Amino acid sequence: MTISGMTGFARTEGDHVGQRWIWELKSVNGRGLDLKLRTPPGFDAIEPVARAATNAKFKRGSIQASLSLARDPAAAPPMKIDLALAERLIAAGEQFKGRAAKPRWDGILAVRGVVQSEEGAVQADEERAALEAALIAGFEAALDGLAQARQAEGRSLAAIFSEAADKLDTGIGAARTCAAAAPTAALERIRQRLESLAPELKIDPQRLAQEAAIAATRADVQEELERLSAHAAELRSLITKPEPAGRRLDFLSQELTREANTLCSKSSDLELTRIGLDLKTVVDQIKEQAANVE
Repeated sequence: MTISGMTGFARTEGDHVGQRWIWELKSVNGRGLDLKLRTPPGFDAIEPVARAATNAKFKRGSIQASLSLARDPAAAPPMKIDLALAERLIAAGEQFKGRAAKPRWDGILAVRGVVQSEEGAVQADEERAALEAALIAGFEAALDGLAQARQAEGRSLAAIFSEAADKLDTGIGAARTCAAAAPTAALERIRQRLESLAPELKIDPQRLAQEAAIAATRADVQEELERLSAHAAELRSLITKPEPAGRRLDFLSQELTREANTLCSKSSDLELTRIGLDLKTVVDQIKEQAANVE
């Protein structure tokens, strides 16, 4: 298993007793979990179930879910004409005979209640419950498809983080080598500076060694390198876990930034400063990609 991203798309479709439905889900980055659900009028009852299923599946991300419904004309319930109502409408129009045009049959059929569905109320309730159950099952299937898309993004992100961890290890190793030579380099810099300022002055070797030791202590970056190494190991651990790791990666990138900045500020060697800047570049990449992780 590996980390999961927050972007993806999924689509499911099906039909139930002449009703054709389509679910489309789209997910993008988000600091928390936010579901925007669009359903046709009259289907508000499925929203609580859809939100509960989404909360159980994801922890972060902005998700847009839309439901489309269309009835198959061939599967529509039988229709009947209320002839008694039609006759009453015709009789009511007799008083306007000679003063208004005679009513047409298509006009009578357009009056509300003349054409009725033979689908009974009890049957309609049962069918509605079954349709909603089918829609919820389709939504859950779409959630599974969205999770797969986000996991695919997560695998790509894991590869990026793994490469970044390798770069961190390489930079930390180079910094250790450079830092190990710092005392000797500091001693040589102090000697050269004194000789350039006062060539005729005799330098006390013991005093020179003390100054070099003080300079090396101020520039000691071993603690920063140890913490950077520990953070690199934590990065490798996080990207192999299936649990949401986005927030921990955000925090880890902040810690990496702090240590890399301290390394550069304490460095008195050009090569070590260059290594520190390279490490900061890698850390910025980690921070940028961490925003895509659930």
